[in-house]
Amino acid sequence: MDSSGLYLDVTDFAHSAPAWVQSAFEFWTEYGLFVFGALFIAVWWRSRGARDPRTVALAVLAPFVTALAYVASELVKSSVDEERPCRAVAGAAASLIKCPATGDWSFPSNHASIAGAATVALVLAVRGLALLTVPLALLMAFSRVFVGVHYPHDVGMGLLLGASLAALAVLALTGPAARIVAAVRASGGRTGVLITGPGPAQPS
Repeated sequence: MDSSGLYLDVTDFAHSAPAWVQSAFEFWTEYGLFVFGALFIAVWWRSRGARDPRTVALAVLAPFVTALAYVASELVKSSVDEERPCRAVAGAAASLIKCPATGDWSFPSNHASIAGAATVALVLAVRGLALLTVPLALLMAFSRVFVGVHYPHDVGMGLLLGASLAALAVLALTGPAARIVAAVRASGGRTGVLITGPGPAQPS
């Protein structure tokens, strides 16, 4: 798979962009995943007031399946050993951020895998979040090419890997997780109720 031509087009565009645009992409590519972390917390907190244990299960599973997607991405990355384009593409402009060290391989993009998984998991928990999380995931993927540390195929496959694994994991785990939530709520333990919310049978 060779997307070096598109990589050159994007990175040339990045170097012609105004300094504030470059700075914005540099900031987003480094810290944008924290937005998904904040959304995990918000969705979980909101779910605690729901009567249906499945709602809580989906919220709790979101960060868990995202972590699974990250692990899968790392396993693929360590087996493919693709060099970063900021070292491998002849004639490419210098990356806007530091080129990762040799051994920190390029395919697939962990950032894109995490963003893809987080998006699917959050949307399955709260459908209305699609209008926010899908653009954020695409922006995260694009930013990795824009700053020069990934090929386009790295981020495309990262999004696909993360999204598909998250969907499959949520499908497989929601039922068991909902039963655990119901059992924890029924037990009435303080720690459990703090995590799952009181449920319909407990006072708020």
